[in-house]
Amino acid sequence: MITIDQNRAIVRTSAAYDLVTCIGFVTPWTYGPSLELIIGAGRLFGLSGTVPAFDPMHVLFVNLMGSAVLVWSLARLMFPTQALGRFDAVSRALFAAWELWAVANGAPKVILAFLAFEIAFGIAEIIPVEAGQADSRIAGLQRPPVAKRG
Repeated sequence: MITIDQNRAIVRTSAAYDLVTCIGFVTPWTYGPSLELIIGAGRLFGLSGTVPAFDPMHVLFVNLMGSAVLVWSLARLMFPTQALGRFDAVSRALFAAWELWAVANGAPKVILAFLAFEIAFGIAEIIPVEAGQADSRIAGLQRPPVAKRG
């Protein structure tokens, strides 16, 4: 078990990691150099895989994903709650699944480095928090009361 402060530090650190790794994918002008940096690092370590030429639709989806991750990262940096950490752990499980799928289908193996971070942060974000310190939205799975019609 960890303290709520340790949990918040994990959520904040994972958010900072996401911000650093994804900010280059936010615009059509920065995704190319960012992608080449990652692919180049893979080549440097002898990691195989292919990257197709991107057309405007590919770039659009890269930029949409980069923008969504940027905003999600900023939200977790500003509000590093246990609840947001739990949601982030779910998103990391999904990202990990798609990264594995991509590598299994020929994507550059350098993606496995990112996979390691997805798994590590995902596990860290679900470590139980000491009793009495948990975010009330997590501890009791409370929902706001529903107004009765009458």
